Amino acid sequence: MNMNLTKTITAWASAAMLCSVMFSTSAVAQGTSKLTDPEIASVAVTANQVDISYAEVAQKKSKNADVLKFAQTMSNDHKAIIAKAAALCKKLGVTPKDNSVSKKLNSDAAKTRKMLNSKSGEAFNKAYIDNEVAYHKAVISVVEGVLVPQAQNAELKQLLQSVVPALKEHLMHAEMVQKEFTK
Repeated sequence: MNMNLTKTITAWASAAMLCSVMFSTSAVAQGTSKLTDPEIASVAVTANQVDISYAEVAQKKSKNADVLKFAQTMSNDHKAIIAKAAALCKKLGVTPKDNSVSKKLNSDAAKTRKMLNSKSGEAFNKAYIDNEVAYHKAVISVVEGVLVPQAQNAELKQLLQSVVPALKEHLMHAEMVQKEFTK
């Protein structure tokens, strides 16, 4: 098969999978009945854990300095968000409760990690950063459109609102790195 055709097919397949993850995450969250605060806490923690897991794959597979720096930022920042969420849950006496949205996030993440692990070199770097762009867009959409509006506890709502600027900053950073792989 022609090398350019192979690259094109691989790029389209990766894009299709990333779009599927982005839209399925949003669709599941919006199609779900109202989430309780413990379920919202679970979704928030799960979304952060998922991105940490992607960063761990990148830290093992990539040799690109920009990708490695981005992955380290994702790992550090999302661990910090989980720590804030855990502290708030402890303060409020809330135990995060698994639900259809958090289960879907984990299921989609397993597929994405498998896809990422199947790639190497520049193909991996591009797939990882493309996923980060799509994932952050989806998470921002779900936080702003589902989690914040459905949160009942004012402190939980405030925590969710307070992480949106960091998520948007992550998205901008990912898009900046992404430009390196679209040349």
